[in-house]
Amino acid sequence: MSTFLIADDHPLFREALQAALNPFFDDMKIIESDSLPSTLKAIKNHPEIDLILLDLNMPGSDNYYGLTSVIDKSANTPVIVVSASDNEESVNIAMHYGARGYIPKTFNSRKMAHVIMTVLDGGLFIPEKYIDKIGVNAPDLITSIEYVKGLTPKQLRVLRCLKEGKMNKQIAEELFVTEATVKAHISSIFKKFNVSSRTQVVLLVDKIDLAD
Repeated sequence: MSTFLIADDHPLFREALQAALNPFFDDMKIIESDSLPSTLKAIKNHPEIDLILLDLNMPGSDNYYGLTSVIDKSANTPVIVVSASDNEESVNIAMHYGARGYIPKTFNSRKMAHVIMTVLDGGLFIPEKYIDKIGVNAPDLITSIEYVKGLTPKQLRVLRCLKEGKMNKQIAEELFVTEATVKAHISSIFKKFNVSSRTQVVLLVDKIDLAD
């Protein structure tokens, strides 16, 4: 029996994916989750899971935090990203963080089953059009995500304000701190990002969702 965890916040997609895979796997058992917390709970409660099919954009999964958290908690259980985002950047980042495969949601059921079988056999799967591009000139976004993950909660709140174009006084009022404290946080952010201006920081995090 193969036990799969389908982690996606859309019930209809979870149902459709299960129906699509049924013809290809005998005695298939499906466990479902619809958010990052419920996914991590399922991983903890079901050590028998053989494979995780993970949507990148579930609640709580911003900035690839969901993917890295799931991979960290799933030990040797392979993770395949199943995503509506079919672009080089997303594939590159997902594989960089340890996904064993990447399935665009445009794949038909036979292609999806092929990817799963490949990964269960110990292989990797990358969509053919991206094979020669993975790991080559890895996007700067990967580095920026790592920088963001290294910020303290207070620094992250200040960074959100910087991205919104707020001045020090506005940030201080919003966070109920002094302007001197805001300046200290900004200085620490500049140091971590190895930049010297607000503009440089904002450009580096432009594509990252910093929402609470």
